[in-house]
Amino acid sequence: MRFEPLDDAVGDYELEERQALRRVAGLSTELEDVTEVEYRRLRLERVILVGVWTGGTVVDAENSLQELKLLAETAGSQVLEGLIQRRDRPDPATYIGSGKASELRDIVASTGADTVICDGELTPGQLRQLEDVVNVKVVDRTALILDIFAQHAKSKEGKAQVELAQLQYLLPRLRGWGGNLSRQVGGRAAGGVGIGGRGPGETKIELDRRRIRERMARLRRQIKEMSTVRETKRHRRQSHEVPAVAIAGYTNAGKSSLLNRLTGAGVLVEDALFATLDPTVRRAHTPEGRLFTIADTVGFVRHLPHQLVEAFRSTLEEVGDADLILHVVDGSHPDPESQIAAVREVLGEIEGARDIPEIVVVNKADAAEPEVLARLTFKERHSVVVSARTGAGIADLMALIERELPRLDHEVRMLVPYDRSDLVARAHDEGEVLSLEHTGEGTILHARVLAGLFAELDRVAKPVERV
Repeated sequence: MRFEPLDDAVGDYELEERQALRRVAGLSTELEDVTEVEYRRLRLERVILVGVWTGGTVVDAENSLQELKLLAETAGSQVLEGLIQRRDRPDPATYIGSGKASELRDIVASTGADTVICDGELTPGQLRQLEDVVNVKVVDRTALILDIFAQHAKSKEGKAQVELAQLQYLLPRLRGWGGNLSRQVGGRAAGGVGIGGRGPGETKIELDRRRIRERMARLRRQIKEMSTVRETKRHRRQSHEVPAVAIAGYTNAGKSSLLNRLTGAGVLVEDALFATLDPTVRRAHTPEGRLFTIADTVGFVRHLPHQLVEAFRSTLEEVGDADLILHVVDGSHPDPESQIAAVREVLGEIEGARDIPEIVVVNKADAAEPEVLARLTFKERHSVVVSARTGAGIADLMALIERELPRLDHEVRMLVPYDRSDLVARAHDEGEVLSLEHTGEGTILHARVLAGLFAELDRVAKPVERV
């Protein structure tokens, strides 16, 4: 049945139509350049997307499937069809029900698809039973996101984190050999044969599980060791009381573009989901010259697999240890409010992140509708509208960052010996220098500084009133 536009009054539809598989128009991947054809035939999987619409409007359901399409294309797939079924809840056996699974099998055969991607996390039983019906590979949303992460991870730590998440996902989904091997039983259960009556059993899957658990333990140790370097750098910044700003937001909202605009970091910018996974920390200065660090973190997405949140916990600590969070939102997205909610849901899983001040940065102002920008800034009062591509609004953002950074509580006027000029340099980097005067005994420093630097100055410098 072709997918037709629906009104909001869902209750008026006949039961048969409400439960039918519906095609979502505009989801097929079109080739823009004929030179791509041979390459795509060699590499791309031909996929059909399937979603179960359990609540909300049809627009919400279509937006979710549109996002699944972007994920599939990012993973390197060619999308042939997008189908939605209206159900109260996913079928516990085949996700969409046995009848609709048979319809899906016919669509798979007619389109020549080799993969079905479901817009949700399926149980091992659902995956197996749906594959048995449609006779092609079935992948759920979680496995798709994990595959994208595996493709895009570049650093040693990032690759280890992704592999750990993949193994956590794979462990409960290992499949045994069914009736091909006899069970490991003895005594009466072995037909009274007793000792010596045991068959080889399902030793292969048990060995696989043991190896996976051993590999996961080894990866956790490696990630802990690698995260020590990040923690050391973070503690060094904290000991110097350099304020930390973390960029968080939905994937493809323009976080890396914003980092490049603010710092000239040269981070990869690509119109794709999860283009950058490895965190980047750079130095930046406020308009008044105050130093702060700014970190670009991994992008979030609706229903981000909990395996990834756990595996990337050391990376996400950059957010939890920040003094300020820049929550980047794609103002041109059809439903930016749902992206904001999804990001805040993940931030809630990071220890300490809920208590950190947040600035909502509505990005892509050059491509967004004015009505959407007005709606977002009305709902999110502590927000600023920018375009990382054109630079519009960046000055307002920097001014807002300066106001939100931790305050410089101590104003000092001290004579600093020349052999401790490092403290003068730190005052430039970490505080606000009001004036400098060089004398025969040292440098008279008049500045506003944080408590840590004030304590060091108090130990080695003299107040000018005592000179």
